[in-house]
Amino acid sequence: MIRQQQTLVLSPYMALYDIVVPKDNMLRQINELVDFTFIYEELESKYCLDNGRDAIDPVRMFKYLLLKAIFELSDVDLVERSKYDMSYKYFLGMAPEDPVIHSSSLTKFRKLRLTDINLLDMLIGKTVELALKKDILKSTSIIVDATHTKARYNQKSPREILQDQARKLRKAVYSINETVKANMPTKNMNDALEDEIAYCEKLIAFIETESGIALVPKVLEPLNLLKETVEDDVEQLRLTADPDAKVGHKSADSAFFGYKTHLAMTEERIITAAVITTGEKNDGKQLQTLIEKSQATGMQVKTVIGDAAYSEKENLAYAKKNEMELVARLNPLITQGGRKKEDEFLFNKDAGMYVCKAGHLAIRKARQGKKGQGKNQQDTYYFDVEKCKHCPLKEGCYKEGAKTKTYSVTIKSEEHSEQMAFQETEEFKAKSKERYKIEAKNSELKHRHGYDVATTSGLLGMQLQGAMAIFAVNLKRILKIAE
Repeated sequence: MIRQQQTLVLSPYMALYDIVVPKDNMLRQINELVDFTFIYEELESKYCLDNGRDAIDPVRMFKYLLLKAIFELSDVDLVERSKYDMSYKYFLGMAPEDPVIHSSSLTKFRKLRLTDINLLDMLIGKTVELALKKDILKSTSIIVDATHTKARYNQKSPREILQDQARKLRKAVYSINETVKANMPTKNMNDALEDEIAYCEKLIAFIETESGIALVPKVLEPLNLLKETVEDDVEQLRLTADPDAKVGHKSADSAFFGYKTHLAMTEERIITAAVITTGEKNDGKQLQTLIEKSQATGMQVKTVIGDAAYSEKENLAYAKKNEMELVARLNPLITQGGRKKEDEFLFNKDAGMYVCKAGHLAIRKARQGKKGQGKNQQDTYYFDVEKCKHCPLKEGCYKEGAKTKTYSVTIKSEEHSEQMAFQETEEFKAKSKERYKIEAKNSELKHRHGYDVATTSGLLGMQLQGAMAIFAVNLKRILKIAE
C-alpha cells in the first residue's frame, strides 16, 4: 500500500499548530471536512509498491495542487510559501521543521501520476457525496451554463510568447532599479525560437545573480513565470502554441481562443457536473451529459435552468421523456419568426393562404420536411410570379429574374409549442430568476481561482486545472453552508 510508505509525524513542535492555526482557518476546516485517503485508492496503480525509493506521499502532492488552485500561485511560489506558512504545513501533514519538496516534483506528479484518471468527475463526485452526507443538497434543480478559459499561449508564436514574458520581467526590474538597464543581456533580434530561448535564459541568470533584486515580489512573480515557461514548456513551445485550443464566440462580435467548461450547479451553488471542451463547442449539445453526470453523483434532477442555448428541440424532447422541466427560453427566431414586422405577409384564414403587401393571394402551398424528424416542418406559399414582375412594391420583395416567389412559415413542433406556453407561466419566470447564481460561480472561478487563463497547454491540462478549481470552490461552499 502507498500509505504504508509515509512515516508517522513525530515532532516536539507539533503543538505549535494549535497556537498558530486557529480552528476557523479554512485549511484546518478542509482537513477536518475531507477524508483524503481516497487519493491512495485512485493512484495505487500509478506507483511501484515493491521497488525503488519511497515516494512522496500522494495525498500531500494532491494537497499541494489543491493549495495552488485555492490561492492561485505558481509552482515555485507555492513551494516557497509552504516553507514558512504554518497553515500550509499543517494542511500538508508536515512537521513545522520538515523540508518542502522541489517545485519540479509537482510537474512530475501532474504528468506521471494524474494521467488516465478521470479526476474531474471523481473530485466533483466526492464533494457532492460530502454535501449529500451533510444534508446540504435539498433542491432538485440544476442550473447550467458554460464559461470560457483563454489558452495560456493564445494565438501567438512561441517566440512572441517568450518576448512578452521577458518584456514584463524587464519592466518590473526597471521600475525598481533602472540603472541595471545598461548591464542587461542584449535582446535577441533573430526570428529563431532557439535564440529567443537562449536570451531568456541569460536574462533569468542575470536577474538572479547580478541584479540584486530577484527576491522582490514585484520581480519574483514575472521571473518565476518566465522560468517555468522556459524550463517546463520549451518542448511544448516548439510544437505549437496550443494544439487543442480552438476559437469560440462569446457573442456575435466577440471571440476568444481557448476552452469551454460546461457546468451544472444546484441552487445551493454546489457544482454537480462539468464537461471541458475546446472553445468552439456548442453549449446546448452538452446538456444531456451534464444531467446524466449530475444524476451519477446521487443528485435527483427534476428541473434544469439555463439560457436559450439549451432550448434546442432535442433537449426539449429529452427533458419531456425523462419527466423534467427545462426552464430555458426558446430562441426568438422560433417564437417570433425571422422576418421583420414590415416584411411579414398576412394570413387570410378564409382562403387558407397568405396575402402579400400588394394584396396578392398565394396561388398554392406545399409542406416541406417530415413530421417528428429533425428540423421543424415548413409551409411554403407560392405567388404568381408574373404579378410580382410588375408589382410596384417589388423592390426588396421580388428578386429580378427569379422564376418563383415564395413565403415560408415554420410549423412549430409539439415540443416548441409546449415550451412557448410553459415560458409564459409564473413558475417558469420564478425559476429562471435562479440563473444568476451560476454566473456568479463562473466569476468566482475566474477571478479568485485563476480560471480565466489556462495554466498549461492542451485539453488534458485544462481538465486537471478544472478538476482542482471546482473541487476547491465546492469545498469552500460546503464549509460556508455548514457554518
